[in-house]
Amino acid sequence: MRSWLIAIASLLTLAAVPARADDATLRKQIVGVWKLVAVDYEDQETKARTPVLGAKPRGYQIATPDGLWLALVTAETRPIPKTDEERAQALRTMISYSGRYRVEDGRVITKVEVAWNEAWVGGEQIRFIRFEGDDLLHIESPPMPHPNVGNKVVRVIVTWARGK
Repeated sequence: MRSWLIAIASLLTLAAVPARADDATLRKQIVGVWKLVAVDYEDQETKARTPVLGAKPRGYQIATPDGLWLALVTAETRPIPKTDEERAQALRTMISYSGRYRVEDGRVITKVEVAWNEAWVGGEQIRFIRFEGDDLLHIESPPMPHPNVGNKVVRVIVTWARGK
């Protein structure tokens, strides 16, 4: 009887652990062209979420089968810059980087070769990945100081839709 109860308890424990796809499956799922849906910054002190690039930001993410990553994100209302201050503001209303990527432990890790923020070049950008069905991808950064918000510590949560 005791071994039977242990077996049931073990099964219940396993059932309570959320299923996570293995890295090979995640790597296959992430390949493709993704259109930007939303970008939220989550303040690490207050946990408040802000759609920092507006309600309808624009952008694409491309992940190739052979490991090339490109992400470009811009705010929804970016005027054509005409002055140095407007050009500086345009830089603060975008995120872009590219390089070789790999998938490890449920994360996509990009070795940055080129970026809008020169400080990222040569380093790695690490993002947690989560899928909703086959058509929605959530990419989340760990908490980090972000240059677009005065180096305030935020978690960036980006949602993408497949090939829309």
